Amino acid sequence: MEYRKLGPSGTIVSVHCLGAMTFGAEADEATSFGLLDDFFAAGGNFVDTADVYSAGVSEEIVGRWLKARPTEARQAVVATKGRFPMGAGPNDVGLSRRHLGDALDASLRRLGVERVDLYQMHAWDALTPIEETLRFLDDAVGSGKIAYYGFSNYVGWHIAKASEIAKARGYSRPVTLQPQYSLLVRDIELEIVDACLDAGMGLLPWSPLGGGWLSGKYKRDQAPSGATRLGENPNRGMEAYGPRNAEDRTWAIIGAVEETAKSHGVSMAQVALAWLAARPAVTSVILGARTPVQLADNLRAADLRLAEDAMERLTAVSAPMPPDYPYGIQGVAQRHRKLAGGR
Repeated sequence: MEYRKLGPSGTIVSVHCLGAMTFGAEADEATSFGLLDDFFAAGGNFVDTADVYSAGVSEEIVGRWLKARPTEARQAVVATKGRFPMGAGPNDVGLSRRHLGDALDASLRRLGVERVDLYQMHAWDALTPIEETLRFLDDAVGSGKIAYYGFSNYVGWHIAKASEIAKARGYSRPVTLQPQYSLLVRDIELEIVDACLDAGMGLLPWSPLGGGWLSGKYKRDQAPSGATRLGENPNRGMEAYGPRNAEDRTWAIIGAVEETAKSHGVSMAQVALAWLAARPAVTSVILGARTPVQLADNLRAADLRLAEDAMERLTAVSAPMPPDYPYGIQGVAQRHRKLAGGR
């Protein structure tokens, strides 16, 4: 297992992070314990959950596993998140000092720990001043309730504003961003990755297999069925079958991943994960495996180094295709200049 720094911090995490979103929903407690056991046995030490996952049950399962595995618990780096509704009231949601105070204390109780290693804001809150959120987070670091904090699903200006305000006020700085990122979803490269690089933040990509698409489980013009996420719900969120199936780009990417997997003698999932782990600013890739078999296959990507020509082909075939302005070729050209002058 490869290890990297958690963003700019001094804490060390495995290049793969075990995502616990399925715990308590798609994976029962026994299965969840097995996934955690296998992950740590393979050298993993980083676990990501959230208060909203299974309405707190995911955190409770992680907490019971930590209590039952004291040796592993001493090495575990635990991340969770707050922001989304945990009740029906108007203050049961958001990034206000009031809600985050309640949410963090509840997460600590469910996890059975005195400190969360990484506390992440699950999404931007347009109603709460960012200064209020940042002051709360700085206080939480100072009180020892959290070691570090980060963001999830923020866009470029959110990251820049929060980072610069924290710097100007002398607050603790954010260390990570958790965005959706994969060969199929690369639009964060248009501005968000640069914002993170400028702020010194690491990336923790979620949905690295594009909701299972990059594992090769779905076929063109053949609606998914059976015990898969899209088989159970073909219209599932951003991973929905219809829109992605209709894009030629989707199948060009999947075809390139399949050919690369064959040439390297590995699975398609391993190719997609290895490509992503090698991208700029990536600290740790979040694995969302539902079964021990899936997790075992995913973990083998930690030792995979793709050939340079394979990396180049995958990067080219999956390149984002924005319009000319402001993120296309002509828009980008306006933001650069030659040392010698002229156009």
